[in-house]
Amino acid sequence: MKQKSYEIDMCADPLMPKLLVFSIPLILSGILQLLFNSADMIIIGRFAQTPELAESGLAAIGATAALINFFVNVIIGVSVGCNVIVARYYGAKKDSEVRGAVHTSIALCLLLGVSVGIPAMLLCKPILILMKTPENVLDQAVLYMRIYFAGLPVIMLYNFGSAILRAIGDTKRPLYYLTAAGIINVLMNLFFVLVLKMNVEGVALATVLSQTISAFLVLRSLMRSDAAYRLELRKLRIDRRLAAKIMGIGLPAGVQGMVFSLSNMLIQSSVNSFGSTAMAGNTAAGNLEGFVYTSMNSIYQTSISFTSQNLGGGFYKRINKILAYCLLIVSAVGLIMGYSFYFAGRTLLGLYSQDPHVVDYGMIRMRVIMTSYLLCGIMDVLCGSLRGLGYGMLPMVVSLLGACGFRVFWIFTIFRAYHDLTVLYVSYPISWALTASVHLICFTIIRRRQDRKLVKEGRM
Repeated sequence: MKQKSYEIDMCADPLMPKLLVFSIPLILSGILQLLFNSADMIIIGRFAQTPELAESGLAAIGATAALINFFVNVIIGVSVGCNVIVARYYGAKKDSEVRGAVHTSIALCLLLGVSVGIPAMLLCKPILILMKTPENVLDQAVLYMRIYFAGLPVIMLYNFGSAILRAIGDTKRPLYYLTAAGIINVLMNLFFVLVLKMNVEGVALATVLSQTISAFLVLRSLMRSDAAYRLELRKLRIDRRLAAKIMGIGLPAGVQGMVFSLSNMLIQSSVNSFGSTAMAGNTAAGNLEGFVYTSMNSIYQTSISFTSQNLGGGFYKRINKILAYCLLIVSAVGLIMGYSFYFAGRTLLGLYSQDPHVVDYGMIRMRVIMTSYLLCGIMDVLCGSLRGLGYGMLPMVVSLLGACGFRVFWIFTIFRAYHDLTVLYVSYPISWALTASVHLICFTIIRRRQDRKLVKEGRM
């Protein structure tokens, strides 16, 4: 069947080539999705009507990143649960359960998109004030966020639809759809800013409209499928049993993402204390980091899908090998991309701003983060393997204590004593190393327990 050409059999050898075939389109999709936000910032930074609007607009978009992530990460987390459950049933060849999980996931997505989007639109201004967002940035940041959250349900539809396709081994079609939407996004950005003389509201609107196109395309592919994961709108409903399983894995992942964003909001607030120029440099560097992070995060998603399908199919001996290969891949990606971006840092930062002071501030962040970023990838892949095994709470608790808790402690102790941006940024690599170590210990203990149980039951 034509549909099958997009799928990957995750439960059969050879493993390494399939991991690469699965993860490379994911990496490209993540990078393309980031280009939406990069296009926003580059066009505002280079083509706004005045230099003052350029700097304040760039700072405004950066000031919203941690807060936007705080609200949307709970929904993104639930999409992880969707991916795990669909992949497990698909690997076990339980078609009726796959159908139920697909329709429950999309219904949950729409419900969460509305229930998170409306409060976020109402609360964004007071929270940005609490984050000490400068007055010359505040109004633009609020406007950007309100437009973004108005389109949250359709933005999340793309994420959930893509999670379903990843679960059955298809990472190619989401890439094709994002490519089309990305081109449209850049064209609309240029039209709104250069022709209509809009500022952050124009780039926010372009982002929402282009994401709507990608959501429509991915949902259409699900509706046209003749496989078990086919989406039928009239069958959209929440199956409580399946929803509980999805939320059991996805909600802890979402809460973890929210708390991570909370710690990043504290760091953003600390950066804000250095002024709008430091904010603009931090924003540009953070956006460049996103390209490395999303590439490593694609390996995290790969580890989830492959681990979950092999668990569902009963191929337990492959799980350790999946983790080892994913750690090897993510380390290579983190080292190569991290150092490449760092050495080209001034040139890349110059794409966002021609102010040398903005570039200097951006390089402070890149010097610390880019050179140690593989630690973040290792931490995430270990976390993904635990989630693929069906554990939701354990990786959440470890991540919150090891990463978020440590960063909060660092801000209120070390950073308070040494008020310096480098000191602030050093909290990242230390927290990654600590959390990755504990994740590895947890994975080793869990796998040994599973193997002993299988030996006892005579299945190994």
